[in-house]
Amino acid sequence: MKNILFVCTGNTCRSPMAEALLRHHGNEFFQVKSAGVYAMPGIPASQNAILALKNKGIDANHSSQQVNDELLEWSSNVLSMTSSHKQMLITNFPQYKDKIFTFYEFINGQSIDISDPYGGSLPIYEHTLNELEELVKQIVQNAN
Repeated sequence: MKNILFVCTGNTCRSPMAEALLRHHGNEFFQVKSAGVYAMPGIPASQNAILALKNKGIDANHSSQQVNDELLEWSSNVLSMTSSHKQMLITNFPQYKDKIFTFYEFINGQSIDISDPYGGSLPIYEHTLNELEELVKQIVQNAN
């Protein structure tokens, strides 16, 4: 079983959605957590993130947390939403650099950032959720 840590900025939008998706689609292959590089601990996922997930039949009981050594040590792979998140992680935690990737880089080697839906409308969150779901399905498919 692989331990996947998803990382975004505040741990209220992209990384909790990715965490809920991987838990939903790949529970038998993965343990999953999420965190943020600038997260305030204990904040729930944004309302539109929760609603977008709920519209796909996925529950998200989430409380934000800051990236830390314990989470990075626990993880098999750390998947960030942007290259700037990746650089920040490598700068602050260089001992884990070999397991830190952007989400797209991990899937197909591409240097593509996942845009932040923070503060956007439900359709913007749903667009980001669909993008994340395609990537999550590729992770699960590769695990089979």
